[in-house]
Amino acid sequence: MSAQPVNPDLPPDHVTVFIDGVEMAAPKGSMIIHAADKAGIPIPRFCYHDKLSIAANCRMCLVDTEVGGRSAPKPSPACATPVMDGLKVFTRNDKALKAQRNVMEFLLINHPLDCPICDQGGECELQDLSLGYGRSVSRFSERKRVVADEDMGPLVATEMTRCIQCTRCVRFTAEVAGTYELGGMQRGENLQIGTYDGKPLTTELSGNVIDVCPVGALTNKVFRFRARPWELIAKESLGFHDALGSNLFLHLRRGDVMRAVPRDNEAVNECWLSDRDRYSHQGLYAEDRATVPLVRVASNGDAGDWREASWDEALAKAAQILRDNGADNLGVLVHPATSNEEGALLARLAEGLGTGNLDHRIAQRDLSDGATATQFATPVAEIEQADAIVIVGSNLRHEVPLLHQRVRKAWKQGARVHVVNPVDFEFAFDIASKAIVAPSKLADALGSTELARAVEGANHVAVILGAVAENGMHAAAIRAAAADFAKRANGTLNRIPQGANALGLSRLGVLPTTRDANAMLAEPRAAYVIHGIEPGLDFADQAAAMKALGGAQVVAFSHFACASTRRVADVILPIATLFENDATLANLDGREQRAVAAGKLPGDARQGWKVLRALGGELGLPGFEFTDLAGLRAGISARDVAVQAGAAPQAGQGGLELAVSQAIYRVDGLTRRAAALQAHPLTVGPRVTLHPQDASAAGLSEGAMAKVSNGSGTATLQVGISDSVAPGAAWVESGYGATAALGGGRVEVEAA
Repeated sequence: MSAQPVNPDLPPDHVTVFIDGVEMAAPKGSMIIHAADKAGIPIPRFCYHDKLSIAANCRMCLVDTEVGGRSAPKPSPACATPVMDGLKVFTRNDKALKAQRNVMEFLLINHPLDCPICDQGGECELQDLSLGYGRSVSRFSERKRVVADEDMGPLVATEMTRCIQCTRCVRFTAEVAGTYELGGMQRGENLQIGTYDGKPLTTELSGNVIDVCPVGALTNKVFRFRARPWELIAKESLGFHDALGSNLFLHLRRGDVMRAVPRDNEAVNECWLSDRDRYSHQGLYAEDRATVPLVRVASNGDAGDWREASWDEALAKAAQILRDNGADNLGVLVHPATSNEEGALLARLAEGLGTGNLDHRIAQRDLSDGATATQFATPVAEIEQADAIVIVGSNLRHEVPLLHQRVRKAWKQGARVHVVNPVDFEFAFDIASKAIVAPSKLADALGSTELARAVEGANHVAVILGAVAENGMHAAAIRAAAADFAKRANGTLNRIPQGANALGLSRLGVLPTTRDANAMLAEPRAAYVIHGIEPGLDFADQAAAMKALGGAQVVAFSHFACASTRRVADVILPIATLFENDATLANLDGREQRAVAAGKLPGDARQGWKVLRALGGELGLPGFEFTDLAGLRAGISARDVAVQAGAAPQAGQGGLELAVSQAIYRVDGLTRRAAALQAHPLTVGPRVTLHPQDASAAGLSEGAMAKVSNGSGTATLQVGISDSVAPGAAWVESGYGATAALGGGRVEVEAA
């Protein structure tokens, strides 16, 4: 006869346990440490992490257990001991404390006494627990072991002598990142953690090993020796290099941003942060940062002759340009990472000046269907519950790293992932089926019977449409085909917004009623306002952009006074980046998230909404009467705009189709100026990659230099050869000056 449950009123999948005399219900199959954490009862641990598999190798969480009046003969690891009905757990009795103190003594045997120079000092789990569980003297008299460090790249610093072999970093790279780059080598006292081959970490999530490391073995190389944790002030902010909007804290010392760390949000980024969001703050302190208003004096070569000006003079000059060139003579071009506050004011500015030439879709070539950003039909947190996922036109691992990680979680739970792409991009999960075709054939591939059969029988099909498709020459056809496929498969269409706040700007009506971004540049206006844009790298067609802007009067709200901005602008108004701004952004789920001003503004720069408020006041426009941020936010509301559909782009004839993806660390001005990210192995530099048969036809070999040209321009690029590229396509990454010259469409490739 089976024993009766201690509490018969509990659900059948729960049991009753007693921890330090506290009665509680716990799910069957869960571990003691789960129940204790839920009840707020502390149990020391090192190897356990609630997002990683259980390793039970540090033994710091040893507790005393008792069942049916019989005590276990030896302490049990709380992280690996399942609960059972009537189980009694003692975390603080003599038996448990003695075991925990003995484990701590063993952990400290080889640990160096270098806390004063360790970057983890002040926020070290080993330091904290040794205070409570460590002995005042060591009985170990032998020599401590020393482990040679290896260079893990420009982001993560190593001091592996401090490592306590908790294997959190090993499990992170294997289970979450999916790159299996770290492991344990040798055995016993000689066990050490490393990469084995001595190569840098290549995962786009490598900085998270710093967060999971409980000691000072893995630390932030960019932050190293710059400040102590108790000197830092934390400010809530957001990642703005993709549409996920990862939650993070910026840590400041005397107003300077020292580092970024993740802020937990299970619905967005869980407890992780991509390297792009973690290290981009380096770009805040670039040499060409815009710090003071600049006014063009006279033309002197491409960049012109500039002088510093007061804010009053610069705003008066900008206002005069806008007064002289209102209505249809004016175009307003906005970076898609611009905040809601600034976007709302730009829409008011355009309306007050009588122009319908307003757009934030500056990197998209095909707007012939009038498409704007839409929120995910399946929230990010639910993507991992899908049983079939179709990735269309996206290098997802580089485009939205933590969305890629969600897809990996779905795959680990049994989901089948299918891919329709012009390049067989590298993913951290197995692909059930793939169609690698030239960009013009992506829409046809979505309508194939093979793909329809591949997802047949799936209960939850999630289609993810990314930047390669959205920004390409055939975007409208691919969007229509993806929507049709999702409908036929009874699935959801999830289009990744092309910009950190593309969805928010679309809601606020930062959209054209007359000319879209492409039309504004193809049919040059007499004057432009550009906001947050680096003109030489951020547009879909750089040649057309530089030509149109170069022949007009331009008011530039800019984070950087770079060469391309100086070449086209007449007035440069220095504004804050998001890390220095009070701002609201809408992420790909439609979630409105706020960042607070963190880093101090450089020089005489100002928050963008304040500059726009001053300019609107100078022009005497309605809607600029507020006096503070609260007043501005109170007046912001969604605007329905009848978006003007654009002209279909002409891809041209002959040659190879250009397949363009974003270089992971070249997506905006801040990442391009982060030295550590530019030194990362994933920053491969400008190049063109061809299918072997196309390279052979052009007489090109691996590493050779090729001249790549089309109607937009010509680039001389190093050649890569890979059968991962679809025949008939040439793959380049955007964000580099060399590849920016090509625009879109077809290209001719020949030996340089």
